[in-house]
Amino acid sequence: MNTKHNKILFWGCFIALITTSYAFISRMTLCGGAFKADFGLNDVQVGELMGAGVWPFGVSIILFSLFIDRIGYKVAMTFSFLCYLAYTGLAIMAYGAVHGAEGAALAEAQARGLQLLTWGSIILGLGNGTVEAFINPVVATVFSKEKTKWLNILHAGWPGGLVFGGLVTIALASNADWRLTLGLILIPAITFFLMLIREEFPRSEREQAGVSYLSMLGELGAAGAFIGFWLVFAQLGQVFGYGSKVALGLAVAVAVLFGVLTKSAGRPIMILLIVIMMPLATTEIGTDGWITSLMEEPLKELGHHGAWVLIYTSAIMVVLRFFAGAFVHRFSPLGMLAGSAVLAILGLLALSKTAGMGLLAIFGAATLYGVGKTFFWPTMLGVTSEQCPKGGALTLNAISGIGMLAVGILGFPFIGYLQETTATARLASQDKAIYEQVTTDKTYLLGDYKAINPAQAALVQDDAGKAALKTAKTASQFSALGKMAMFPAFMLVCYLALIAYFKSKGGYKPVEIGGAGH
Repeated sequence: MNTKHNKILFWGCFIALITTSYAFISRMTLCGGAFKADFGLNDVQVGELMGAGVWPFGVSIILFSLFIDRIGYKVAMTFSFLCYLAYTGLAIMAYGAVHGAEGAALAEAQARGLQLLTWGSIILGLGNGTVEAFINPVVATVFSKEKTKWLNILHAGWPGGLVFGGLVTIALASNADWRLTLGLILIPAITFFLMLIREEFPRSEREQAGVSYLSMLGELGAAGAFIGFWLVFAQLGQVFGYGSKVALGLAVAVAVLFGVLTKSAGRPIMILLIVIMMPLATTEIGTDGWITSLMEEPLKELGHHGAWVLIYTSAIMVVLRFFAGAFVHRFSPLGMLAGSAVLAILGLLALSKTAGMGLLAIFGAATLYGVGKTFFWPTMLGVTSEQCPKGGALTLNAISGIGMLAVGILGFPFIGYLQETTATARLASQDKAIYEQVTTDKTYLLGDYKAINPAQAALVQDDAGKAALKTAKTASQFSALGKMAMFPAFMLVCYLALIAYFKSKGGYKPVEIGGAGH
């Protein structure tokens, strides 16, 4: 950092990212606890509420990246701040809607409160995506010669916010009024706004190099546009009620437009990075969103809050991301990603085997998972920016947006689906009568499933039935963690293929924006 101005820009962006992750973890923790109880939700509905705060991230980051260079980073920053204010207000209204309602009015109040909270979560997701849309290109521009290193340091703000949010959650665990937990988001939000509103933001690296707008679009190309906008339109279809065929048709239309304008299908490495980013986002963000509720019971039995696992793994990430430069120098970005995938696989499998074990086993497994997920997201951003510099804000932000859309649309509900189907299958094998009593038919994006109805489960009074329900729930939680190892396993195969490709070309090297072919 050469100037005071650059320092203010960087740390303002850092605090903005802390704001997004505090918003993320405070919502996710409450989704699996207070929200689930207050609004009467099952696990898939919890996953859908989780997703409501995540998929708009992908929509806003992709759409903003198309014109953020035109409107300026400061406008995007201001919009994100206004989103945090609106989210806080709607969340407070949701609390007021459900608390105090009783009897026959309760169900209606829950539905009304859930609607307010869902729309607040959507606005929050738009704000979070806008933060990512401006902080990544700003830091990549200011530190254009060390992108992977500084993007990793910037993204230490994400786990930093998770630590802050986790500690707040534990401190306020006995406080039933969750408005305070959510409202604390205004502390970092006001801080980054006041830091950045008076600063001058740089022009993007692409603009400074004189790369045209169409050349930027060509890096993503028809194929990348199809994937990204199919996810955008598929999610918007769920919100506004149009079908999958309409979403597919709209995505094809956008892809054709990109192809005609740019005469490019997209850079092959960009398309592969997009494909990798979807399971990567589910591995990191999806697991982070669920892990507190998944580990709640085993840690409660040991006398501790479930959030400690997430706080611990996030603290590991904060420390290691600040030292990312040494790892980049030693292993190269792709070597870091391959090693991270191996550790994430081992960590998730180890966590799935910790049922009934002590703290040492749980946190030993969490250490593997925490180290494994540390470098995933920012290093993928670094590789994207280094290999596709002409893409500027579009490619850098599109890959984040696609990842968040994938986890919001598919990842969170899928993890909930894994839990519900495992729990109902275990319950059916243990106590068929209880299974018939408490399960109900449900559906989500990927199909139909059987779910345990919380209201019906609460009516079970005999000890054998209660024991069967508890066993089924525990089995589903740990099974879900083990099954999620499929995502980093796929990523590992892709990273090894990329390492082999670059080795055949003489080794991994960043692309110079003015180099041949670029």
